[in-house]
Amino acid sequence: MIDAIKLEWLKIRNYRVFWILLGMYLLALTIIAAGGVFFLEWLKSLGADFNGIDPTIVPIYDFPDIWQNMTYLGSFVKILLAFVVIISVNNDITYNTLRQNIVDGISKKKYLLSKLIFIIVLAGISTLFLFFTGMITGTIYSHVWEGRFIFDEMEFLGAYFFDIIVYCSLAFLLSLIIKKAGFVIVVLFLYTMMFEPVASAILTNAPYFKDSFWSGLVAFFPIQSLNNLITVPFGRYVFMEIQDNIPLKTIAIASGWLVFYLTMIITILSKRDLK
Repeated sequence: MIDAIKLEWLKIRNYRVFWILLGMYLLALTIIAAGGVFFLEWLKSLGADFNGIDPTIVPIYDFPDIWQNMTYLGSFVKILLAFVVIISVNNDITYNTLRQNIVDGISKKKYLLSKLIFIIVLAGISTLFLFFTGMITGTIYSHVWEGRFIFDEMEFLGAYFFDIIVYCSLAFLLSLIIKKAGFVIVVLFLYTMMFEPVASAILTNAPYFKDSFWSGLVAFFPIQSLNNLITVPFGRYVFMEIQDNIPLKTIAIASGWLVFYLTMIITILSKRDLK
């Protein structure tokens, strides 16, 4: 196992694309963490208001709201981490690294574990980065300072960590099935941003499907199940009711998809001639 992890590190250590994508991802999280205030100032300069409320006094960085707000926004850029996983797996297939690893005595099981650890490390780095930026930003802008508020609702960081692991596992599976990094990236991007959202909107809002069995299926879609972990939090600032917790049903559905992805990955690795 240690050998497999060391090989994984050697493969990415000097790989420029990996560091560029990781840097872009962390930069995007930084912008999300620090850019909200400037965005609200810009809205104010345009004369915008939220039901008569000055945008600049909207407490998006107050504890404990900051954790749901930042993890919700951060979930939009997790696709960059998925691209990292896709390129990593594709390089193993394209350059016969996986086959050579097996020849060198690293089993497919160890290869799988090394990739899963790679995904977990990416998720961990992202979550820790969001935690520290949230603490710094909250310290600067929050009007609430009591410890019980600062550390309240931090379960959203756990949901964010889990979200990344499940999503990157999907990217891992698609990379093994399609074997072409560019095509996998396009398929994942279009499915995440277009195909499933359009299908969900139709089943949820079209008169024929609305309030029917079919609309209930939307919660079981792969991407929607992840989106339901951290839902839109900003309605609270215009006195709308929001979901400020993580339902066990949603966790169960997302966990089911994770089990499915891992089962398919194990099946492919164990039965396919990976050359």
